[in-house]
Amino acid sequence: MRKPELLVPASSLEVLKIAVVFGADAVYIGGEVFGLRAKAKNFSKEDMAEGIAFAHEHGVKVYVTANILAHNYDLDGVREYFKELKEIGPDALIISDPGIFTIAKEICPEIEIHISTQANNTNYGTYQFWYGQGAKRVVSARELSLAEIKEIRQNIPEDMEIETFIHGAMCISYSGRCLLSNYFTGRDANQGACTHPCRWKYAVVEEKRPGEYLPVYENERGTYIFNSKDLCMIEHIPEMIDAGIDSFKIEGRMKTALYVATVARTYRKAIDDYLESEEKYRQNMPWYLDQISNCTYRQFTTGFFFGKPSEESQIYDSNTYVKEYTYLGIVGEQNAQGFYRIEQRNKFSVGEEIEVMKPNGDNILVTVKAIQDEDGNPMESAPHPKQVLYIDLGQSLEKFDILRRQEKEE
Repeated sequence: MRKPELLVPASSLEVLKIAVVFGADAVYIGGEVFGLRAKAKNFSKEDMAEGIAFAHEHGVKVYVTANILAHNYDLDGVREYFKELKEIGPDALIISDPGIFTIAKEICPEIEIHISTQANNTNYGTYQFWYGQGAKRVVSARELSLAEIKEIRQNIPEDMEIETFIHGAMCISYSGRCLLSNYFTGRDANQGACTHPCRWKYAVVEEKRPGEYLPVYENERGTYIFNSKDLCMIEHIPEMIDAGIDSFKIEGRMKTALYVATVARTYRKAIDDYLESEEKYRQNMPWYLDQISNCTYRQFTTGFFFGKPSEESQIYDSNTYVKEYTYLGIVGEQNAQGFYRIEQRNKFSVGEEIEVMKPNGDNILVTVKAIQDEDGNPMESAPHPKQVLYIDLGQSLEKFDILRRQEKEE
């Protein structure tokens, strides 16, 4: 049995550290150029170096995305970028474009190359081709079933790795190669600037009646015709392992630290429990399902893994997320007065009950005893996002604990 790697996304240095502490075996990140999440905060050269050093200190690998579909004008910049990455030393580069692949082999041959899902990897012949070119790993296309992935495993070298998405948002287009964003807004999804038009609301305009918008209905369910549910395979860890997958990949390089911590912690425990015993995994399933629903999501689907999705994999009446918790901040260092530093993300107040989310799986309800600003002045509430505060929650905390608040049902 292959022990799968848990591969978690990070949009910033702060989120990378959370991913590491909350259970990732590897983290994938983007630099400021040549990745498919150009609108994410992403990593400067300095942050990337610090993040890789932090991860390596904790025995965690870091992969850097360079998976745009390149144009001629990109290639010189890619060459210079890879010279920088050679100095920084990530564990692998995630690449989809053969031209960029060739440059990576030339500039930094010592760094592993993983072939992105953007390369449309749907058969074992493709895996064999990339292995022959020197790739260590290929990310399976989202359109593959588990049966197809298992067949790929049986027809590729033992030391070639399969990486597969196990959780997160699903792109409506083939292997994520979407043209809608470029057509509507001039922002090319294949160059990292997707505006997510698959989540928009659409109507039909009759050719001879310009300006008259007719709603698009699918059996009267609504008008969000491209809006996929989110992938979630927490109930199918055994099948994923049985298929011979080496790396379980979480989608979400635009997500918050709360999302990353929640998903990483839940899958970490589910994988470890199953490897210990299937009985323990089955017994703890209610906990996994409860925890995975604590972060924002669009309802869940198993995607293509058990056959082609039906209309039940779409959400036709809304493009909003389910949100059960609000992210408040990350616990930092303790000061001389015993208060803990946080960079606040959403408003909370003295006397309010909030929750401390710990990497080991514990969720602890606490009451905010006191809040101070950076100068030690008392405050009744924390209204300003990104403000640095010092808080007393009435008990000891640890660095990288997550603070959150459960939203009340209306």
